[in-house]
Amino acid sequence: MVSFKSVILALATTGIELASAISVTPHDQYSSSVGVLGCKVNTNRVAYWPSSVDCDQICVEVTANGRSVTLLKIDQSGGAYDISFDAWNYLKTGYPAVKGHIEPGGGFSAEYKFVSADNCRSLIKTSSGKLPFTAANSMNFVSSCSAGRNTWVGNNYELWNIADPVCNHGFNELCTLAPGANQATCPHPLGSSDVLKGQDVLNILYPRGDVVDAP
Repeated sequence: MVSFKSVILALATTGIELASAISVTPHDQYSSSVGVLGCKVNTNRVAYWPSSVDCDQICVEVTANGRSVTLLKIDQSGGAYDISFDAWNYLKTGYPAVKGHIEPGGGFSAEYKFVSADNCRSLIKTSSGKLPFTAANSMNFVSSCSAGRNTWVGNNYELWNIADPVCNHGFNELCTLAPGANQATCPHPLGSSDVLKGQDVLNILYPRGDVVDAP
């Protein structure tokens, strides 16, 4: 007889990720604890998990009611398994979070598993396909993923001279990071408080579905 333990070991050696059961709840305010820029990713496909953001396990697939979404895991919650309101509503109803198709409610059962970060590449809107970070406030995380390590984030990040994850201040410009440096170099002063226009981050408010600019 094949034991349960031997099956688990076999799956582990083949790299198959086992699904875990959770209760998913809606999140309607974009944020990123590591400084991923909301104006350059799909903010309707984000996971806000209790665990800290990882340098490799940054893409998660969530399945419920016969539907699946792939999400960027780029923020840490206080304990809930939150996902973007639009993704939550799609898993629940099969529709995006638009008026006439919203079913308010609490958490519902779902399963998740981490998948290759390349599966989330379509959620990144930079021309290079690399994950965009705020150069002024993301250096601790970026450095932890880069220093002598071969990680997905360390190999796939960009630094922008935008001061906050909701892209309200700074300049829409790429920065460079010299080898061994701990601060990026940008065409304009780093971390500027100048108001940034044209890089809007939109929130879909729960439960009505109103679309508003992120504060």
